[in-house]
Amino acid sequence: CGIFFSTEKGGTDLKRLLKLIGKQWWSYAIGFAALITAIVLDMFNPYLIGRIIDKVIVNGEIPYLRIVLPALAAITIGRAILGYTKEYSIDYSASKVVLNLRKALFDHIQKLSFSFFDKNNTGELMSRVKEDAENVLNACCFGIMLFLEQSIYFIIATFILFTLNWKLALISLLTMPLIEYVVFRLQKNIGKTYEKISDQRAVLNTTAQENLAGVRLVKAFGREKHEIQKFLMQNEENYKINFEQAKIMARYNPAIEFLSNVVLVLVISFGGYFVIGKEMSLGTLVAFSNYIYMLIWPMRMMGWLTNVLAQCLASVKKIENIFEEEPTVKNCKNPQRPEELRGHIVFDNVSFSFADATVLSNISIDARQGGTVAIMGITGAGKSSLVNLIGRYYDCSEGHVYFDGIDVREMDLPLLRKNVSAIMQDTFLFSDTIEENIRFGAYEATQEEFMKAAQDAQVDEFVSQMPEGYGTVIGERGIGLSGGQKQRISIARALVRNAKVLIMDDSTSALDMQTEYAIQKAMENRKGITRFIIAHRVSAVKNADEILYFHEGRIVERGTHQELLKLRGLYYDTYCEQYRDYVKELEKEVV
Repeated sequence: CGIFFSTEKGGTDLKRLLKLIGKQWWSYAIGFAALITAIVLDMFNPYLIGRIIDKVIVNGEIPYLRIVLPALAAITIGRAILGYTKEYSIDYSASKVVLNLRKALFDHIQKLSFSFFDKNNTGELMSRVKEDAENVLNACCFGIMLFLEQSIYFIIATFILFTLNWKLALISLLTMPLIEYVVFRLQKNIGKTYEKISDQRAVLNTTAQENLAGVRLVKAFGREKHEIQKFLMQNEENYKINFEQAKIMARYNPAIEFLSNVVLVLVISFGGYFVIGKEMSLGTLVAFSNYIYMLIWPMRMMGWLTNVLAQCLASVKKIENIFEEEPTVKNCKNPQRPEELRGHIVFDNVSFSFADATVLSNISIDARQGGTVAIMGITGAGKSSLVNLIGRYYDCSEGHVYFDGIDVREMDLPLLRKNVSAIMQDTFLFSDTIEENIRFGAYEATQEEFMKAAQDAQVDEFVSQMPEGYGTVIGERGIGLSGGQKQRISIARALVRNAKVLIMDDSTSALDMQTEYAIQKAMENRKGITRFIIAHRVSAVKNADEILYFHEGRIVERGTHQELLKLRGLYYDTYCEQYRDYVKELEKEVV
């Protein structure tokens, strides 16, 4: 056991796992009790067989069979019952351990901030939740059971061997230190390899996941061969690392097998000599030979056991690396929980940096309750970064963001996010019904609130034409729907939440002008909601109370639609570009 848990770091990695195992102590205890009892029963078999040889075969005492055969039958039946109990209890325990480990891991991942997901891809996280958790399951189920079972066999069998013939027992144990040394070398080398396998498997999963998720794009651009080649390269790398692991096993396992067989040869050779010299009976030698297998088999299983435990340790290390990640955004010690929020948002000289790059500089905004702030600017100007600070998806580097006069960093985080409803730039829909995708915003919403949100977002217009209506199941990420339909569902999902602040991040870019206008009118009828609208089309922002034009993380222009047109700056240029056919009318309007 010390071979596998000797390092200080390894012990630290295993604390969480050992704690989860400890919670299942009662079912593990039942399994181990059955295991030990079965081993004790098994210890009688070689002894009884030896007695049969000495009494029945050698001495011809046939009546002895009437005693020993029922005993062997009882042992066989008892071992079967105990074997079932052992397997059931330990498998149940291991499954509960991994169930709780996966739950804890998934819960922890859900608590992590946006910044964590900016640097970790989906494929890698899936590897941790799936393959690495399964490696832990194998160790907690087969690994622990096998280790204890073979250890107990080894200890009891060694004691019995010395009882039967201490000279032959010493001879049979000569190769054990050599076998232990080989196993130690195997574990040291195989552990490093499994860390490589775990890392590379995550890369392979990411490659496959991204390709399958984007298969339509791949086919549209005719890049099948390129993607196949990219996958083959990762698959080849996976093969090389696994082949490296196979070579290590091939290097050490034959040595373990050889040394184990040497023990058997020594026992038969010297044991035969002792039988001839009348130092032990033939039955005792046969019993000794059977007991010696209880030493040899654990030695042979050491290679497989090392394999399982090395996989487990590598996986536990990878999982623990995720647990060590702390959310960068979390509740303060005594968060404020106001009974009622209005939706008054203030940015006070806010700056924001990400990955050592300045994204926003000296931003000040006062968005009154029920007001609309529109944000425009070229790609990468910092528009999305700005609105991400409202719901504390990130924290600002300098300055303050206030929600009804309370710094968002001092407000209860769940309460804050409950009152901020965001329509993300990248529309994401789950593989579920349209109703479930909308209700994701607020499962507690009444049917009336649900339908109002669907109608305001113009979802009812196309869903009512579907045979299954809102019960229609959509494909992965909304496959089967147009870009505009997906955006309308995401708008409905945000509206059903009835939050005090609504963030629309380029959420109408795929809509036609008529649908966009209808949604804008519905929004205007929802009084008391403070709106932040990011858009590239003037039609989406011209009715806002204030329009902010961003450039390189700064507000370079601000005002109403008419004020910015008179300014004849960047907003004016954008207007002219989008309405070039109406420039003359524009001139009249400005004048």
